[in-house]
Amino acid sequence: MASVRLRGIGKSFGDQEVIKGIDLDIADGEFVVLVGPSGCGKTTLLRIIAGLESPTKGEIDIDGRRSNDIAAARRGMAMVFQSYALYPHMTVAENMGFALKLAGVAKEEIAASVSRAADILQIGHLLDRRPKALSGGQRQRVAIGRAIVRRPGVFLFDEPLSNLDAALRAQTRVEIARLHKELKTTTIYVTHDQAEAMTLGEKIVVLNAGIIEQAGTPLDLYARPANRFVAGFLGSPRMNFLDAQLESIAESDTLLVSVRLTDGTLVHVAANTNRAESGTSVTLGVRPEQFTVMPRDPAPGAIAAKVAVIEHLGDSMIVYAQVEGMPDLMAVKCGADAPVPPVGSGISLAFRPTHAHLFDPHGVAFAPD
Repeated sequence: MASVRLRGIGKSFGDQEVIKGIDLDIADGEFVVLVGPSGCGKTTLLRIIAGLESPTKGEIDIDGRRSNDIAAARRGMAMVFQSYALYPHMTVAENMGFALKLAGVAKEEIAASVSRAADILQIGHLLDRRPKALSGGQRQRVAIGRAIVRRPGVFLFDEPLSNLDAALRAQTRVEIARLHKELKTTTIYVTHDQAEAMTLGEKIVVLNAGIIEQAGTPLDLYARPANRFVAGFLGSPRMNFLDAQLESIAESDTLLVSVRLTDGTLVHVAANTNRAESGTSVTLGVRPEQFTVMPRDPAPGAIAAKVAVIEHLGDSMIVYAQVEGMPDLMAVKCGADAPVPPVGSGISLAFRPTHAHLFDPHGVAFAPD
């Protein structure tokens, strides 16, 4: 196992700067997920860590050793790519042991390492098959097994589940999590899927346009997003955003603040607004599961809306509601048997002040009380 430390890492391709001065510490044995939209630089950063790309600036330390000039093959890392990259003419066992064979490892040791990895991944019965006789999920496990037999200090995963269907993605996600708990190897995992990030990562690093927007535990990022980008990226359906204006601020600046929506509704939010004045334009954010649906006769602080679409998901439902003056529909997550009126009916949406978020005109979150 190994720790990874990045300081001031930047990468440019010609005039295009794709990584912009990233600092990141990954502890020995930690599972870190790099997540963000396409083009945010997460795969480029992973390739820099692997030694497949050279940074334009900055330093990479692997286990306390400066590694900028160390070749990829000598960094003690194993990478699992989006494509399985298996040799079609080789059996599963031959594919898994090929890197050890090239390294001159004895046949007996290769066989023992392959057998051990196959047992961990539950593919021992597939060792004599060739890739064409395997399913997508089995091929991915072989690719992971090929990485395991090398006993690396760091596992690098580059969107390994993107070629699998929904059921296999969920199953393989569980297997990767189980694998990390068993091997306790430092793991850096790249994905654009926020569900994968939330379920796999001990630490999530949210990237956007070559910078780190926020890093922390999944629950910290979900409950306390640093800005509107992180708040909107994590969560499905995404957080609802409403344009608003600060109406009044408590003397302590850390109690409930009053916010007036564009439809005139006055709501209360627990936030520290000591860097804003009354009249400041803000954005109110509420996650779909934090809303309560009530009859149209609204209580003070409830938002009047009209049911536009209802999606039934079996164990729950998503109600999309139109709020007057708001261009986007509001998403509300309810239980499957919640008493929601039919499409076209008027409803009121309420939330607890401590369950809302407030963002300044630049998208930066006001800290909660």
